[in-house]
Amino acid sequence: MANTYPEIRLLINGTWQAGSGRTLCQVFNPATDELLAEFPQASSDDLDRCLTAARQGLQRWRNTAPIMRGDILQKAAALLRERASEIAHLAALDEGQPFDEAITYVLRGADMVEWDAAEGRRVYGRIIPSEANTQVLATREPIGVVAAFTPWNGPTFTPCRKIGSALAAGCSIIIKGAEEAPASTMAVVQAFMDAGVPDGVINLVYGDPEQISSQLIASPIVRFVSFTGSIAVGKHLAQKAAAHMKPCLMELGGHAPVIVCADADVEDAAKKLAFVKYRNAGQACLCPSRFWIDQTLYPRFSELFLSHVEKIRVGGAFEEGVSMGPVANHKRLSAVQSLVDDALSCGATLLTGGRRIGDQGCFLQPTVLAHVPEQARVLSEEPFGPVAILNPFDDLDQVIAQANALPYGLAAYVFTRSAATANRLSRELECGTIGINHLVVSTSGVPFGGVKESGYGREGGIEGVLSYTVTKTVSQMFMEGCP
Repeated sequence: MANTYPEIRLLINGTWQAGSGRTLCQVFNPATDELLAEFPQASSDDLDRCLTAARQGLQRWRNTAPIMRGDILQKAAALLRERASEIAHLAALDEGQPFDEAITYVLRGADMVEWDAAEGRRVYGRIIPSEANTQVLATREPIGVVAAFTPWNGPTFTPCRKIGSALAAGCSIIIKGAEEAPASTMAVVQAFMDAGVPDGVINLVYGDPEQISSQLIASPIVRFVSFTGSIAVGKHLAQKAAAHMKPCLMELGGHAPVIVCADADVEDAAKKLAFVKYRNAGQACLCPSRFWIDQTLYPRFSELFLSHVEKIRVGGAFEEGVSMGPVANHKRLSAVQSLVDDALSCGATLLTGGRRIGDQGCFLQPTVLAHVPEQARVLSEEPFGPVAILNPFDDLDQVIAQANALPYGLAAYVFTRSAATANRLSRELECGTIGINHLVVSTSGVPFGGVKESGYGREGGIEGVLSYTVTKTVSQMFMEGCP
């Protein structure tokens, strides 16, 4: 399918063009190891032109009426739905995600854009009671030009999320897409352009991450930094932004705990967790990872969970009946394999999987580890792959402490029939998002983000739009005798 892969281009001021950098980026299909494309990186001159275009685009876009901005975003959402199969096809080539699953990611992105289109009309200010003859207004304005950095594991949904919120707020945006998955992001951006977004309001670049982040963040034109990715890179970008006093939105890694209580519906919990755990080969920041199951349910849960996992068919994105594709690249394959091998050397029990499939591509067996000891790295390092950890517990207080022990704080999941237990765990678990008896916790109208080293700021919901605004206070005294 290499002949269906497009020529990779940068979008600068409404024009698709080749990067002028001397270094080439390469894109490989993780299912076949096939070289899909080579393309030049963005040069410093390319980035300067992006910055100029974004500054000019901002002046036009921020002065466009919110209802008109919303209409354009609604058209973009409709185009994303109309082109979902085409965009998903490219995402499947880019990252190996099963085609049907890739379609759902595009549709989620369209939902987010549609939500933002409506929410941008409701970015309200307020009048604050004050002294006689004085009026105090607190208003929300677009924060300005946004530098956004998106990851390879969500090359369609994540750009939609950032573009939708930024444009709904009246900002222009420069997106640094993932070099590992460029074609699908290009297709997403094209939908916005075809919907009528003016030139310069959206710009897309690929290239050397250090060069691009350094130049964009240091530029006085950029006023806000939005990043989704690893904790290590997030800290690095936050330091760059802090040096220039620029606010950030950081949606970083997670290692989500799951607590299955003694009164849980064990069949329901096992089925839902097995389905979500291996979506996108476990390469999602909110993916459930560390499972603690009440010891009275542990044998039954393990049996049921394993029965669902063993039905997962691994293969290429376009093969019939495939529900899990490869991990993104050979580096990720080695990293996940290393965590599994370390856990086994520490005394963990391998219930299924644990090994690479074949010698072509980056396929790893869906893996389940049981009775994983505390010293195993996989309990403290985010696996970001198709690995589930099943451990029994008999003390809820101890499990809460274990769940909170890591610096991660993105998502957590609880299964219980007790309202009291659900309320307690929702209070005491240290994370930004908790799912009780289900795992669909990041949708268009819901604020999503982390605490501790999993980041700060929120995407989704009204909070997602407000992230791209700044509050201005106007205090006016009315003078007697003035018209």
